[in-house]
Parts: sequence; structure tokens; C-alpha cells
Amino acid sequence: MTAAALRAGLIGLGSMGRHHARVLAGLDGVTLVGVVDPMGDKNGWAQGAPVLSTVEELIALGVDYAVVACPTGLHEEIGLRLADAGVCALIEKPLADTVEGARRLVDAFESRGLVAGVGHIERCNPALRSLRSRLEAGELGDVFQVVTRRQGPFPHRIADVGVVKDLATHDIDLTGWVTGQRYTSIAAHTVSKSGRPHEDMVSAVGQLSDGTMVNHLVNWLSPLKERFTSVTGARGCFIADTLTADLTFHSNASVTTEWEALRAFRGVSEGDMIRYAIPKREPLLVEHELFRDAVRGEEADICTLRQGLRTVEVAAAVLESAASGLNVRLNEDETAREDVSS
Repeated sequence: MTAAALRAGLIGLGSMGRHHARVLAGLDGVTLVGVVDPMGDKNGWAQGAPVLSTVEELIALGVDYAVVACPTGLHEEIGLRLADAGVCALIEKPLADTVEGARRLVDAFESRGLVAGVGHIERCNPALRSLRSRLEAGELGDVFQVVTRRQGPFPHRIADVGVVKDLATHDIDLTGWVTGQRYTSIAAHTVSKSGRPHEDMVSAVGQLSDGTMVNHLVNWLSPLKERFTSVTGARGCFIADTLTADLTFHSNASVTTEWEALRAFRGVSEGDMIRYAIPKREPLLVEHELFRDAVRGEEADICTLRQGLRTVEVAAAVLESAASGLNVRLNEDETAREDVSS
């Protein structure tokens, strides 16, 4: 790659697209050359870039890569157009609304040797990046359990998918990413209370390839906004709050608790609590910097399309389990199902 600025485009100027436009407009080494949105730019979010009506108009401008931030149901169609034109793409999560669509996107970009990634932005949250590094360094010892809670009010901007594909995909991806493991089984229950055709609450229990237990609670029905991730292991527990990007470690004590009744109740002795000082950069900016570097041909830890496909597969298994009452096993080559009551 030359030192010339990369020419980038944006598809979708909604509530997420406007933030992509802001970051792209100020990103070093990148020029935002056009934005596609059939509704135009009523709010002035395009950062001065020309607003176009079609993807073909953007491709005609000669872009090196495009960010796809349109509704999930359009990801496959637009992604395939970009791949056919030889344009690299950063596609918002989830990669597609179906497993088959996600696979077609993987094939389209990989067969052409194009750089493509999925915008699983939690990978760029400072607390989770620090957590992952500490797990890789063995600071927690053997990992026993990952628990996530992602709760908040209903987002009126989401109309085409339910809470599993919109929100739970964050937790599915971050769990696999921080642990370096794959899901091997999932069992879930969902409810729909908002009068929409999609689910708005899910509770799921799963297992990872190393035996780690996973619990996810996700909903659009709570007035409390919460973004909580805990990882419990042999040496204690990490707790990440991704709203504030704080990471705390609760250690198992090396000093024995002498109070007998308390010792019997706790099971393990309570140790020190450490709240880490972490440099806090905007996750979306970090995500764009990593993808820019990947397009340049530099080594960059982006969420690949294959990783994004795996998340879509697990999300589909969550919905299948909720609909069927079965525990869904996710294997490398095939999917087996078991009755959760057995």
C-alpha cells in the first residue's frame, strides 16, 4: 500500500451510521468520499461528504473500502455488491440476519482475497481488551464461568431483528473473543412482551470448548441500562463494566478467614479488590483504526467474517433452542440437538 489516504465510503446514515461518519471524517490516513442513504442527510451527519442514493454511485467514486451500517436485513445484499466490485468492507454486527447469508458473505470476500470484518465493537472496549490480555497472561488461572448481563430500554431504531441478533450477538462474540474458546452447546428461553414480532428478552446457558460455563441475560424490557461481564476462575473474578470501561479484579485471599461461620458460608476466602487504571479511548475509533490498518495490509486484530459467521451460528442456535426446547450442540462440522429435559 502507498502512503496515499485510503478512500472510504459509508452505507447507512442512521443512529449508528452517523457515528461512523464522524469517526471516518477525522480518521488519519482516510478520506470519507461519499455516504449512501436513500433518505438523504436530514440532520447534517455526513460530515460534508456527498450523499448518494445507491451503492453503485459510491462504488463509481473509486473507494478502497466501505462501512456497511444499514439495517441487518440488507447486509448480505450490499456486502455481495461490494465484494463483486472488489471493495473491502467493514460490516456492522451481526454479519447477516441468517446463517446462510453470513456464509455467502464469507465466501464472496474470501474468494476474492478482500479484507472484510465485522463491527463487533465490544472487542475495542478498553475494559474488555484489558481483560482479554490478563486472561491470556494467565492472571486468573483456569476459567470456570463467564456471565454477561446486557439490559436496557427498548431501542425504537431496531425493527428488523429481535434482541438475540441485535444485542446478544455482542455477548456471544465477546465471550468467545476474551476466552479464545468456541461455543459447544447452548440452551435458551425467550419472551416477547413489547407487542413486536421478535423476542425482547433472552436467558441462555452455554458451554465453551474448554468446559467453561456461560450465562447470558439480555433484554429490552428494563429501565436500568446495564453492560456487565464477569469471568470467574481459579484465582478470583474479573468484572468489566463496558458502559464506564472499568475493570475490577476480586481475588481469592491468601489469608484464611478465621470466623468459622463466615468461612463455611463463603466457600472461598475473600481477598483484595483492585480497580485497574486503563487508558480509555473511544471503542469506535479503535475499531476504525484497526480496520484501516488491515486494509493497508498491516497486522491488525479485527473481527473476521468467519468469526462473525460463528456468532451468527450461535445466535441462530439460541433462537432454535428457545423455539424447540432443545439444548443445541454446536460442533465443528455438524449441529446435534438434545432435549433439555433429558
